[in-house]
Amino acid sequence: MGECLQATVRTMPSIPVPPESFEARRNQYYSTRILKEMLGEVPWDALKLLGVTDKDLCIPILTYVFGEAQLGGTAALVSLARLRQEHYGVAPDRPLLLERLRKESLHELGHTFGLIHCPSRGCVMYLSNTVVDVDTKGRDFCRHCQTVVASKTVGRGGDDDGE
Repeated sequence: MGECLQATVRTMPSIPVPPESFEARRNQYYSTRILKEMLGEVPWDALKLLGVTDKDLCIPILTYVFGEAQLGGTAALVSLARLRQEHYGVAPDRPLLLERLRKESLHELGHTFGLIHCPSRGCVMYLSNTVVDVDTKGRDFCRHCQTVVASKTVGRGGDDDGE
């Protein structure tokens, strides 16, 4: 991941999901409330903060989301819930889950760098409305999107300290 972003990546301790983010009538968690909580946990030396949760996420205008990010901001969030094969009644597939997580993590982090959805199906910034969309889009940024990200990470380090 760090190689793709041309930045150092490090793992942080977990933070609790805020109870007020739970939407009881939907049995899901409102991702924007979680993002707001994450902003209070951004380390002083961090360029971006990516949260990963098992919780099924939503926003008021959509039935579900794979993740959410602050456009041009600091925080991004990805949910494993609908990336797991088990959600669709299929046997677990760890390599597929990790590939989906990689794509959606890069996608949401791309938004924090100011990227919007890309028209290129081969780009990780292509819009994913379904898990099939996640599976069929590219796994990396297209040349244009990579140029934007690189312009905002220059001098931030390129070592991948872990994922």
